[in-house]
Amino acid sequence: MLNPTVLELGQKRSTIRELFAFGQQRAAIVGADNIFDFSIGNPNVPAPDAVKQAILEILNTESPALTHGYTSAQGADFARTAIANDLNARFGTSYGAHNLYLTVGAAAALSICFKTLTTSPQDEFIVLAPYFPEYLVFIEQGAGARAVVIPAQTTDFQIDFETLTQRINPNTRAIVVNSPNNPSGAVYTPETIQLLTDLLRAKSAEIGHPIFLISDEPYRELVYDADTVVPFLPSHYENTLVCYSYSKSLSLAGERIGYVLIPDSVTDFEQTYAAICGAGRVLGYVNAPSLFQRVAAQCSGLTADLSIYRKNRDLLYDALNAYGYSCTKPKGAFYMFPQVPDLDDAAFCERAKQLDLLVVPGRDFGAAGHIRISYCVQTETIERALPLFEQLAR
Repeated sequence: MLNPTVLELGQKRSTIRELFAFGQQRAAIVGADNIFDFSIGNPNVPAPDAVKQAILEILNTESPALTHGYTSAQGADFARTAIANDLNARFGTSYGAHNLYLTVGAAAALSICFKTLTTSPQDEFIVLAPYFPEYLVFIEQGAGARAVVIPAQTTDFQIDFETLTQRINPNTRAIVVNSPNNPSGAVYTPETIQLLTDLLRAKSAEIGHPIFLISDEPYRELVYDADTVVPFLPSHYENTLVCYSYSKSLSLAGERIGYVLIPDSVTDFEQTYAAICGAGRVLGYVNAPSLFQRVAAQCSGLTADLSIYRKNRDLLYDALNAYGYSCTKPKGAFYMFPQVPDLDDAAFCERAKQLDLLVVPGRDFGAAGHIRISYCVQTETIERALPLFEQLAR
């Protein structure tokens, strides 16, 4: 006998992964240059030079036993201290190694947080659409809790506070936020964050237990306009757990390195941190990759060349609007989330697939009628794909 839930998950991958695999198969037939794959958020901009220099320095100066050996379960003390110091320098905080649990990317960080906060099958985590589809898997199958989805406010992709207020109840354990957002590229404004944190404090007092804010932040540094501010949420709300990944900022998606930040301000800090460690133990997420703990320690706070993503964003946004798509200009991340002309996103994506143009239906992100376009690709790929987007619009 096999677990039927995990069997089903293993037999049917996410739409994103299915499209990515289809693109690789088609590339072997028609050539990679003839596949226009906008399906997956795989950074195409090289990692900063400092990353390569750090790797070489580590490999050339440290013994293999240190470089590739075990660290403590929550990560090496020196790596956590270095990352905390970077956060302190940028955000005016006073974190130390004791505030960080290093993880295998943001997916592990999120899974650990959901597991930590789940106390019964009735517990609920509120997810704001549009959302990263795996949230639902992490919450429902991973933690055994309930995911409650708040529909997208598609005019600006801020939060629908009227619906959110109605859905908070005594079973609510946390609200998951993702800003800059995958898939819309939206950034929550300071006004939105103020309204959200005021609501959480009021509801926590009303219910009688803290409602946590789980902030999924792999795109924190990926913003393109001088007037765009990404609020650092622990500075706005005491019961915030931050899930971070270096996959996007340092273009290290395949190396799987990130962390959970547990501020001293969270309710029952010592017990919460211990529970994070326990959840990591239960899930098997102990000892993040040793080499890249060291790389993160040296390179935290750096970013890849964001000007390439900005160029891609502007090129794609201007063209899609000229073709008649309705599209909100992304403020961050590297995704565009236009509304398709006939509002049937699944049919649109199938028509696009026939042209070897791979985009993801918005219904997978809780916002039907849209498509997600990952513009973390070569600029030339976008230029050559534009006639296909125009053809589909017509």
